Amino acid sequence: MKREAGSAEADSTAEAVDFQQSPEVVNDKIEETDNFLSDDGEARRLFLKQSLIAGGGLAAANLLLNYESTTQAQTMLAGVPVSQTATQMASMNALPVTLKVNGKAYRLMLEPQVTVLDALRERIGLTGSKKGCDRGQCGACTVLADGQRINSCLALAAAYEGKEITTIEGLAKGEELHPMQAAFIKHDGFQCGYCTSGQIMSAVGLLKEGCPPGMTVRECMSGNICRCGAYPGIVAAVEEVRGAKA
Repeated sequence: MKREAGSAEADSTAEAVDFQQSPEVVNDKIEETDNFLSDDGEARRLFLKQSLIAGGGLAAANLLLNYESTTQAQTMLAGVPVSQTATQMASMNALPVTLKVNGKAYRLMLEPQVTVLDALRERIGLTGSKKGCDRGQCGACTVLADGQRINSCLALAAAYEGKEITTIEGLAKGEELHPMQAAFIKHDGFQCGYCTSGQIMSAVGLLKEGCPPGMTVRECMSGNICRCGAYPGIVAAVEEVRGAKA
């Protein structure tokens, strides 16, 4: 009981030490702390001295080292590195999914959270569809699913099994460009080009969907943002192809 009381009083004294004070004052307070410790508390006395003199820096370093060691130990399962463990867990959760893209079937093993965009870019290798905001707000990721425009960054790949997905790579027929692609080139409907694939795919989808009465092409394409401001050329291209189709 006496030792516990002494330890509690020593802790309160240690907390009262101001590290901004002069070394002489700090040493005096350390000596006061020593008086509260019993003879067999040498290890604790040494620890308090080191911590106080170093201004808490040594204690912080020890805590950091202990934290890193603990974290590393917790993330090792039966001697298997974390990266391998995560890969194995992901493989266990993967689902067999067959995506039909541009007329070709791709048999994939995908985690439930994988989007159509990530499957296209990272698993199939079709990088024409771009990842812009990754929130379905910019339209750079637009592709067609059974002819309908979708934001592929929000669409779960597993939910689109069996649907015909068309990307920018699937529009042209060999060397012959799709009329919308040719119109974009003709009217300079792009500048940096990052959003262009999404703009073209959205425009092709619009040809099938049509604009509701009273709405303009600009309004029907409002889900696709061009930060370069190439809207006049984009609208002109869409209007030309729509007119030709009519």
